[in-house]
Amino acid sequence: MPGGHTSSFRITRLPEKLILRIFSFLTHTELCTIARVCKQWRRLAYDEELWQSLKLRPEMGGLSVPTVEDFLNLINQRSGEGLRYLEISSDLITIPVLEELGNKCTNLRYLTLDFSNAMQLHDFNELMAFPGSLSYLCICLSDVIFMEGLMRKIYTSLSSLEVLHLIGTFEMAAEEEEEIYEVINISKIRAHTPNLRVINLFGISFVDDSHVELLATNCLQLECIALNYCLNVKGATFPMLISNCKKLKTLLLCHCSLEDQYIMSVPWEDSTICELDISSTELSSECLEYFLSRIPGFAYLAAAHTDFFNDTVLKHLVDANKFQELKALDLSFCPALTEAAVVSFLSIHGKNLKGLMLNGNPVLAEYFWTTVIPFLPNIQICVLGSPDGWFFKYNTRVHVDQILHAFAQNCPNLTALEIQWDQDTLRFSDKSRKFIDKLRYALFGHFPVCMRAHSIGLLGR
Repeated sequence: MPGGHTSSFRITRLPEKLILRIFSFLTHTELCTIARVCKQWRRLAYDEELWQSLKLRPEMGGLSVPTVEDFLNLINQRSGEGLRYLEISSDLITIPVLEELGNKCTNLRYLTLDFSNAMQLHDFNELMAFPGSLSYLCICLSDVIFMEGLMRKIYTSLSSLEVLHLIGTFEMAAEEEEEIYEVINISKIRAHTPNLRVINLFGISFVDDSHVELLATNCLQLECIALNYCLNVKGATFPMLISNCKKLKTLLLCHCSLEDQYIMSVPWEDSTICELDISSTELSSECLEYFLSRIPGFAYLAAAHTDFFNDTVLKHLVDANKFQELKALDLSFCPALTEAAVVSFLSIHGKNLKGLMLNGNPVLAEYFWTTVIPFLPNIQICVLGSPDGWFFKYNTRVHVDQILHAFAQNCPNLTALEIQWDQDTLRFSDKSRKFIDKLRYALFGHFPVCMRAHSIGLLGR
C-alpha cells in the first residue's frame, strides 16, 4: 500500500448477501473447498441458494456423488425444496432418488437423465412418484437399454413439459452397420406432452419420417423441431408438419437424408419458419433455390457443407428479400460460393448480422475480409479461415494482423472471434520475431476497441 500502510479491510466485513453473490460464481467443487476455511464460510458455502442447480455428471465436469445415500443427504442438507435444476447419470437414477425428487423437490423444473454409458436399467416397477412440474426434460439414450420400464411410470408426469431433448448415440456409433432398436416410444411421449414447444431428437438412429408425422398429429404447440443427425429423415411427412404446427419457427435438419422430391412438395409459403438449418444435406441447387425462396423470411440460416448452395441461390434469395430480418448466417464450407457474390450480399445485409460463419472457403482470404469487415458493424460472433491450407494450395499467406485491426476498428460489439487458418497459411507482422509477441500485439494492441471481446481463437496447428 502507498506510504507503507496495510489495509485493515477483510472480506469477512462484507455483507453476507454480497459474499453469497461472490460465491455464486464458484463451482460446487470449489464451494466444498472453501467451506473448510472457517465456520462462517462453511455456513455460506452450504447455503441452499447456492445449491439450487446441481450437475452430478462427473464425465461432463459435474460433481461426483458416489452413492445414492450421499445424493439423498445432499438433497436434504444442501438443496432442499429450492432445487430447480438437476443433471444425474444412470447410477443415481433409482427409485429412492426419483421418489425423493417427486415428493420433496417441488420446485424442480429442469431435469437431465443420462443413460448414455449405462448397460442396464434399474427395475422401476415399484416407482410411486416423479417430479410433476418439469418444464424441461433431457434424456440421454443408450443403444442397449429399452426405456419403457421407466417411461410407463412417468408418462402421466410429463403434461407440463415445454422442452424435451432426447439425445441419441450418433457420436458413439460404429462405422459398421448394427441392428437398430427403438429404445424409447416417441408415440406415447407425444400423447402425454400436449404443451411441448421444443423437441430435440439429436442423433437418434431409429427416428424417421413416421416419427415426424406422430409429432405433427398431437404436438400442435411446437415452435422448434431439431432432427439433427437423424439419418433416416427424408422429409416425406413435412407437408403435414407445416400444415398442423402453425407456430413452428425453427427447423433444424443438419445431416438429415433430405430428398429433393419431398422438400419441393412442402407448402413452405404457408409456414412461419424463420430459422432453418440444412447443413450437410445433399439437396440440389434447383431444389435449394425453389424451396428457400418460398419461406417467408430468415432470421437464421445455416447451409454449411452444402455443395450446391451457389451464387445463383444466394442472389435469388437476396432479390426475393428473404434476408431483411437476418441475424445469423452459416455458409461454412460452401465451395460453390464466389468471393464477389458474398461481398455483394454482405454489402447489403451485413449491417444486420450478429453472427457469421464463412470458414472453409479458400477464396475468402485476407483481401475479402478487410473489404467486408466494415460492412459488419453489429457483428458479435464471427468464424473465418480455412484449416488445412496445404489441401487448398494457397499461393499467398494471410496477413492476420490486418484482419484483427479491421475488426478492432469496425466491430465494437465483437464477443467471439475464431480464425481457422493454420500456421503455414498465417503471416504475421515483421515487427516481432516470435508468434507469442504477435499474439500479444493482436490482443492488446488491437482489441481495446472491442471492449466486449470474450473469446479469440487462433486455431493454427
